[in-house]
Amino acid sequence: MTDLTPLLAFRWSPRSFDPGAELSRTEAATLLEAARWAPSIDNRQPWRFALGHRDDDTFKRILVNLLPADQRWAGRASMLLLAAYARTGHPFAAYDLGQAVAHLTVQATALGLHVRQLTDIDHAGLTADLDLPPELRPYVVVAVGQLGDPLSLPADLVADETALRHRRPLAELMLSCADAGQ
Repeated sequence: MTDLTPLLAFRWSPRSFDPGAELSRTEAATLLEAARWAPSIDNRQPWRFALGHRDDDTFKRILVNLLPADQRWAGRASMLLLAAYARTGHPFAAYDLGQAVAHLTVQATALGLHVRQLTDIDHAGLTADLDLPPELRPYVVVAVGQLGDPLSLPADLVADETALRHRRPLAELMLSCADAGQ
C-alpha cells in the first residue's frame, strides 16, 4: 500500500460504539471547526449542522429518523450530527457538504474517535422534528464516538463488524480514456 497518513489508513466506520463514552464539548467543537475549514466552491460554505449528544433532545430527534435497523446501534454513539446543506441554487452544495464531513471524519480519527455516516434517513422527518428552515436539505447523519465491543452488537451485525476491511484495487477505480478521442 502507498504510504498513506495514518489518519486515512486507520479510519474505519464501525457500528460498535462504546455506550458509556462521552464526547466532550471541546471534542465536538474541534470536529465542527474541522468541518468549518473545509474547502467549498467560491467559499460559500453551504453546510449546516444539528448536533445531539447522547440522551439529549436533539440526539433523540435525529435517532428516531434513522432506519430501525440503524437505530439498534446508532443510539450507542456519543454524538449524532445531522449534516445538511443550503439549497441556494449552488449546484455543488452537496459536494461541498461532503468535503466538510470528510474533514470532520479525519479530525475525529486524529482525536481517537470513530465516525459512521448514514444516508438512508427520513429527510422530511428530520426537517420537521428539528424545525429546519425550508432552504436546508438534510443529507447525512454522522454517528461519532469511541469504539465499543463489537460482540455487544445484535448478532446479525457481528460478522460484518469483525470482518477484515477491504477496498477495491486502484486499477478498478481508474477510467481508461486512451481511446476516447479516436
